[in-house]
Amino acid sequence: MTSAPAEHPNNAAYFVAAFPGFLADDVLAVASTLPPSRRVPVQPFPVDVHGERVAIPYRVYDEAPDFALSASFSGRRMTVLDCLYTRHHDGRVRQRHLERILPVVEPWVAPFVVQLVGEYVVEIQRAIRDGLVDIDVPGTPQHDVYGTFLAANPRFLELTSQRVASYWDCYYRNKYPRKYYPGSIILESLRNAARRAAP
Repeated sequence: MTSAPAEHPNNAAYFVAAFPGFLADDVLAVASTLPPSRRVPVQPFPVDVHGERVAIPYRVYDEAPDFALSASFSGRRMTVLDCLYTRHHDGRVRQRHLERILPVVEPWVAPFVVQLVGEYVVEIQRAIRDGLVDIDVPGTPQHDVYGTFLAANPRFLELTSQRVASYWDCYYRNKYPRKYYPGSIILESLRNAARRAAP
């Protein structure tokens, strides 16, 4: 008889590693409200946020936190929670939490949004396209934050670009000309912002 997988009641270390150090207390407070997880987060991807290396999980498997506990979070802690759940294994959960972080223009939020550009759910790409309303306007906070983040992470931008091209080719080639594919549209805006921010 196969035993049940061991629980991982506290994935806090993985979550803390996904954010700059100054957010550690907020991340730990959020992690303390999450139900026990039966799996650890997988395949963290490293990026640079204001000169600090973070490792964001590719997927997390935690169930939703108790609403009564999370309802008392400050705005910043709620944003931390939403960022983490953009990595959830369920695409509908990812999209719901993505839509809540899109208005938050912070360098530590940007990698969670950009990662979703390079994933396969076109509804999520449309949400990003509609949410990054100022990404094409130089001098706006969105343009500057995303541009600066991506200029510091050219490899991440290139990997995102490769994923966008691959998913378009596999799933959407017959539905969209490549330049009208939502992922391609967002990617071009992100590249332009990165070029303007490059030293």
